[in-house]
Amino acid sequence: MAEAHAAVAFSFSVTHEGVNVDVNHEALKAIFRSGLRSTKKSMGRIKNQMKNGVYPATPMSWLFVLTFVLGFILAGVDPSFGMIGWIKTHVPWLNTAPPLVSYYGSCILFATLIWLAKAFTWKYFLRLLLNYHNWMYESRGPMSLKTKLWLGTVKLMGGRKPMLMSYQFSLPKLSVPSIKDTMNRYLHSVQPLLDEEKYSRMERLAREFESGIGQKLQRYLVVKSWWATNYVSDWWEDYVYLSGRSPLMINSNFYAVDAVFINPTHRQASRAANIIYAMLLYRRELEREELNPILLNKTVPLCSAQYERQFQTTRIPGLEKDKLVHYKDSNHIAVYHKGRFFKVYIYYRGRLLKPVEIEKTIQQILDDDSEPAPGEEHLAALTAGDRVPWYNAREEYFKKGKNKASLDAVEKAAFFVSLDDEPQNYDPKDPSKLSEFGRAMLHGKGYDRWFDKSFTLVVTSNGRVGFNGEHSWADAPIMGHLWEVATADDRTMGYTEEGYCKGEITTPPPNPIRLEWDLPKPCLQAIETSLEAAKQLIADVDLELLVHDQYGKGFMKVCRVSPDAYIQLALQIAYYRMNKKFCLTYESSMTRLFREGRTETVRSCTVESCDFVRAMDDPQKTREERIALMKKAADVHQINCRNAMTGKGIDRHLFCLYVVSKYLEVDSPFLSEVLSEPWRLSTSQTPHQQTNKLDLTRHPEHISAGGGFGPVADDGYGVSYIIAGEDCVFFHVSCKNSCPTTSSTKMVQAIVKALSDIRTMFEQH
Repeated sequence: MAEAHAAVAFSFSVTHEGVNVDVNHEALKAIFRSGLRSTKKSMGRIKNQMKNGVYPATPMSWLFVLTFVLGFILAGVDPSFGMIGWIKTHVPWLNTAPPLVSYYGSCILFATLIWLAKAFTWKYFLRLLLNYHNWMYESRGPMSLKTKLWLGTVKLMGGRKPMLMSYQFSLPKLSVPSIKDTMNRYLHSVQPLLDEEKYSRMERLAREFESGIGQKLQRYLVVKSWWATNYVSDWWEDYVYLSGRSPLMINSNFYAVDAVFINPTHRQASRAANIIYAMLLYRRELEREELNPILLNKTVPLCSAQYERQFQTTRIPGLEKDKLVHYKDSNHIAVYHKGRFFKVYIYYRGRLLKPVEIEKTIQQILDDDSEPAPGEEHLAALTAGDRVPWYNAREEYFKKGKNKASLDAVEKAAFFVSLDDEPQNYDPKDPSKLSEFGRAMLHGKGYDRWFDKSFTLVVTSNGRVGFNGEHSWADAPIMGHLWEVATADDRTMGYTEEGYCKGEITTPPPNPIRLEWDLPKPCLQAIETSLEAAKQLIADVDLELLVHDQYGKGFMKVCRVSPDAYIQLALQIAYYRMNKKFCLTYESSMTRLFREGRTETVRSCTVESCDFVRAMDDPQKTREERIALMKKAADVHQINCRNAMTGKGIDRHLFCLYVVSKYLEVDSPFLSEVLSEPWRLSTSQTPHQQTNKLDLTRHPEHISAGGGFGPVADDGYGVSYIIAGEDCVFFHVSCKNSCPTTSSTKMVQAIVKALSDIRTMFEQH
């Protein structure tokens, strides 16, 4: 292959005439440019770290302090009260310097120390301000004077033009709730799920834990919270994600689909090129920290730590625990098409390839009719099956030679791209097509996604796009941010009338490099075993997508009910009507108000929600009584969401106490029982409008249809939803075919009926 030969910078041979050296100048130039780019990135990271370390102070503020000090000195006044003279005498390199250099050097050093002291004081004061969360608990309506003053002070102290990581050192730490508060909240959360006898038993276990071993576990946890940046996140990543030995596909990974109401082009290579280019521009902004940090109310910053591993990150299988490996840089992406793997360079002669150049490269892959090597087509099934067989195969067959080189090309890629050979679409007359689209993104064929990569971009044969994301490195909002930016930039870049990428090719881009594999028979057997496990998982998952366009957020706001609470209560009605009972319900909430925060659980099934659900089917209840019960339940749900966001949740605290108990080899009947309770209804709202690039008022059709995940419990449901503007809500509902009591189709029908009944309740006169 010409590309492989060109990659060798020089070669030499020894003959009877001496040593003959053949130098490839183009390869040497490429190596030089690559090294120069890496050096620039390293210098950029150092510069950004320095800026973030003193933010909200700026170099201009340092210049102001220096000018202030020098002005006083020139006026004959010593603003340092003798400190400048002390510095001049005691700092060695200033003590031996010429008098003028020594004097003004001491002034500059003093001004710098004053500036640093001011910067760190400012940063600490901002952290104190961000520890205040009572503003979140204010009722809807005019903002209180106290909150206005607080927000104004945060804006004043928050600086101007922050970079992505500017607020990281100003964010407060997540504090450990008291045992008593967590026990009280837990008992209240299970009250509607237990009869009187079971509740009394659970209350006894909780109180024994609270007054007994819980105190010891709590002390260890408090010490960890002092030492660690976040007392939850490292254990959550290690034990909930990386220690799992079951398949990532369906069980852990999540997915998202396209903006289904529009399709900019039906050309696969063109759509792939624009989205890839948009993602690479986003990556460049991310590396330079030019992305704006997410601010609540345009003032309160959220933690940005999860963005660091978005690109060139892969999950490596282990015997007992996996590990996440993040590479500082990558100059290529990995592409899969019809059973073949390719390495595609994204830089040429020191610059990023343009969309039209990427389009040509992708088209070359689509036009390539070569056959896969033995075992190559199903190779990625190893990442879809159980983790231990994948670990064993990796250790045995991918540690040397061409297999290692090719695996490195996949794992060190910026991200993975799968070019599907089947179309996906949305047809209002045939809802099953959208569900099929969702299934393609959730699991594909079980061997055409690299499930270990931070994310796999999927481009269908008719130009539709989606992604499959690995969950351990970050939560869904981080990928949602990328997805929102990439699809918006795709529309901005646009296409020609024929559907091709805009622009012209002036210099032919590098050809894609076909990756080579040499897979022995035992490895082929391991691949087929993993593929069989993947097929069984795929056959068992039941996924339905719903486009609820009867009404959306607009009507919910008219009812003066939080849209999220509104939908959560509709889900409670739907589940209760199907099962004639309530269940433990999980709603994911973020804790990114704290440094390195990830998620917390909102327990959506409450005493108040159960009262409302029963009232909906109680003919004795009046419309007014039902509305009052709904608003009461919605208010309680909102309080629970705010508690979760502000570090007053239940489940992460209990989880960490359980981890401490395992380290101490202490058994707790209470913790063992609590941590084994199944979440039969696991829900999540997909965020959107994390940037200013999505204007749903003018273009509601631009909203992505969101994404989803597999069921958490064998006899439960996974429900994800995205409130897509004023008049539409997308639902993604999953369960298992092997469970005789669950059905995604019936759950979707129950959700539609619940939403209709709530609307009728409000519209009745």
